[in-house]
Amino acid sequence: MVIRPYGYAIWEAIQDYLNVKFKETGHSNMYFPQFIPYSFIEKEASHVEGFSPELALVTIGGGKELEEKLVVRPTSETIVNHMFTQWIHSYRDLPLMINQWANVTRWEMRTKPFVRTLEFLWQEGHTAHATPEEAEKEALQMIDVYTKFAYEQAAIPVITGRKSKVETFAGAVRTYTIEAMMGDRKALQAGTSHNLGQNFSRAFGTQFTDENGQRQHIWQTSWAVSTRFIGGIIMTHGDDAGLMLPPKIAPIQVVIIPIWKKADEKTGVLNAASSVTEVLKSANIKVKVDDSDQRTPGWKFNFWEMKGVPLRIEIGPRDVSSGSVVISRRDVPGKQGKVFGISMEPSILVAYVKDKLDEIQSSLLERATSYRDSNIVDVSSYDELKEAISQGKWARGPWSASDAEELRVKEETGATIRCFPFEQPQGMKTCLMTGDPAEEVALFAKSY
Repeated sequence: MVIRPYGYAIWEAIQDYLNVKFKETGHSNMYFPQFIPYSFIEKEASHVEGFSPELALVTIGGGKELEEKLVVRPTSETIVNHMFTQWIHSYRDLPLMINQWANVTRWEMRTKPFVRTLEFLWQEGHTAHATPEEAEKEALQMIDVYTKFAYEQAAIPVITGRKSKVETFAGAVRTYTIEAMMGDRKALQAGTSHNLGQNFSRAFGTQFTDENGQRQHIWQTSWAVSTRFIGGIIMTHGDDAGLMLPPKIAPIQVVIIPIWKKADEKTGVLNAASSVTEVLKSANIKVKVDDSDQRTPGWKFNFWEMKGVPLRIEIGPRDVSSGSVVISRRDVPGKQGKVFGISMEPSILVAYVKDKLDEIQSSLLERATSYRDSNIVDVSSYDELKEAISQGKWARGPWSASDAEELRVKEETGATIRCFPFEQPQGMKTCLMTGDPAEEVALFAKSY
């Protein structure tokens, strides 16, 4: 998949936000090799079993068959541990907390742009700790960073929770996830944070000497979000007219369309458009003027709507005369979203535009939250679960059944446990499948 500049700019907005958060929480960026010896992958049994079907292998290099085949990075836990073993010797070397921005290759059989592609971009964090409590705290801290990003920047009301054993990352003790409901009501796993326990450190012999002089295996985490998030933004907010981007991650927040018919109107209109552009840019608003004369204003309206630009400003000869502009919202179609006579006076215009961008950001989150909540059904029996899933909805119900029963649900309905949400109803419940006591409700849905 080729990511063109407009799509990559969304990824850069994701990077810009997360990089700040990673550094605020004590992590440093670095880079690990893309080619990983196959023997590294084999060291952690469940890891190789989980990833084998998706691996891309290099067997020839420099025209010769390699003595050991290389894996094109599917994730980096193994090579990270290989290096951690050389860097960590004492409790004084801990915690060690790093992140890398990289590309990943997984051999997908059913591709979908941004959501499932053979190669994708992501960040992967890897940390090493002296105690299990520190590792657990880190795993929870990072899923919280992702949750806040989803709500505050992407306007996606994710449900945060713990994966079932069946759905836990290969080699992890616990996996935490943020699950998002797309416009077609399928679930998208939008980010994960794994408590790896000592599984990889035992496989690689990654040990440190503790404060009592005893040798211990380190406790680890890993966590990641990828360009899949762009797919999530598209499918959460988009409509039949195209993209609808939350202002905080939109590459262009305001597009200005100058409109003229006669040659003697052009200069005045373009000068006004240029003046408005400078006013907005000086207020750190991302703005673009579409002053090309090869396309009609109507064509430009449709084009920038398709691109999901939150606000459109129209400036014509009458607007120049009155010292005002026309502003339209992408999230409110037609005349209802169009306001005439907004003053070009800098302080008034900037305040109005910033206020509308904030409104759109909030509106998109509220709309997505309402849609999500209206499509989650509380169930208390397997029949009710099957009915909810058959209607394309998510099913939420008490669960304490076995892994085999969970796989049966997947086989019979196509739905999986997306997570056990952190927000749980109080009191003991009855498992919808077995009738046994259940401490937690699980969330079931079909997914990408």
